[in-house]
Amino acid sequence: MYTFSSKLKLTAIILIIVGAVGLIYGFISVPSNQEELKEILAAEAHGSHDESHEDAAVMQSENHEADSHEAIQHSEVSHESNSEHPESVHSEEGHHESHMEHVLHQFQTKPWSALFVSAFFFFMIALGAMVFYAIQNVAQAGWSPVLFRVIEGITAYLLPGSIIVVLIVLLAGTHFYPWQNHELVAEDKILQAKSGYLNFPFFLIRAIIYLIGWNVYRFFMRKTSLDQDSDTGIGSYRKLYKGSIVFLVFFVLTEAMMGWDWFMSMTPHWYSTLFSWYIFASLFVSAITVISLVTIFLKKLGHLEFVNDSHLHDLSKFMFAFSIFWTYLWFSQFLLIWYANIPEEAAYFVMRIGEYKLLFFGMLLLNFIFPILMLINSDYKRIPWFVVMAGVMILVGHYVDIFLLVMPSTVGPHWSFGITEICSILFFLGLFIFFVGTGLAKAPLHPKGNPFLKESENYHY
Repeated sequence: MYTFSSKLKLTAIILIIVGAVGLIYGFISVPSNQEELKEILAAEAHGSHDESHEDAAVMQSENHEADSHEAIQHSEVSHESNSEHPESVHSEEGHHESHMEHVLHQFQTKPWSALFVSAFFFFMIALGAMVFYAIQNVAQAGWSPVLFRVIEGITAYLLPGSIIVVLIVLLAGTHFYPWQNHELVAEDKILQAKSGYLNFPFFLIRAIIYLIGWNVYRFFMRKTSLDQDSDTGIGSYRKLYKGSIVFLVFFVLTEAMMGWDWFMSMTPHWYSTLFSWYIFASLFVSAITVISLVTIFLKKLGHLEFVNDSHLHDLSKFMFAFSIFWTYLWFSQFLLIWYANIPEEAAYFVMRIGEYKLLFFGMLLLNFIFPILMLINSDYKRIPWFVVMAGVMILVGHYVDIFLLVMPSTVGPHWSFGITEICSILFFLGLFIFFVGTGLAKAPLHPKGNPFLKESENYHY
């Protein structure tokens, strides 16, 4: 039976503390008014003079100054005409004030966005692992039962992870979701047309339904699995089979709405019919990757002697297959929007390609090119350290994927990857390790009572 070591537990606690300190710093360091914002923008412009190449430094400084003092420069250019047209002065001052207020809002949203990206990333791993577990039960798969306790341990993070994510999306309010701004809705016919769905009471009700439904199944599957250990018949197995069917139907519906609610409504004028599938692909492949990594870790410690390289090979095939599936959805969504070139649709990619180009195209390397090259060979799928390398690439790539779903919509071009983003990862990584380690230690890693268990133990491919 696995024991959650004191060293690993201490590591998790340290990560949580360090991450929490960094997150607190991130929230208190954001500008509280326009004067502080101007100082930050001026400091960023001044910092560009420290580049190693003098000419490039001067150009970057001028660009930064142009961005941060755009309204001031417009005022200087039109200074001579202001005496003849005093109304232009008020117009430009109003434009400048509105622009600075919008930039201030984006800066204040940055720590919320960093928190949400990491919170959702680790939560979706637990949720995806539970979906994989349910699929294996419904499919009556013969190869996977020996991995069930590993998957159950990973889903132990679902309850705290889902609560945190729901609290963030509820508390973030207008930081994330423009449709919660009543003044904006009053001036926007599109948002008014969508107000029957995009309104806070209904948004709250849906979030609570997701939270309760997902966690009820997690409690049910864990309890039934443990009951199965002492069940002399197949009653518990049939119960789990039927419960998994109900959950998968519930998940298909709630995952789609969750994608619309928590991500797509950040840009409420934009929509894509592939969006929910796209999020599912990222969620599913990340979860299978973590199942593989945890399995390799536990086997190295000597706890999974009944797991062989054929099980690892099948997990790696899922990693490979769903990396391709994610790429197919990414390319299909991008190609259709690029080809149609409808302004309401293309706006989604304009910001991401214009301001996040390195991450946007680098994500393809991490989520498609590297998995293809590293896992296309059947023999490589059986080599633990090779699977670990591919797994790390996939997880980094899908963190970037979630980052690109959130940041362009909430902070626009004013993004960064600094203390807040790093510490948010550390905080939730610590929580994830703590709850998963605790979950794995609560029950024997070798399940009993599953009618396909003997087939799984003798599985060779």
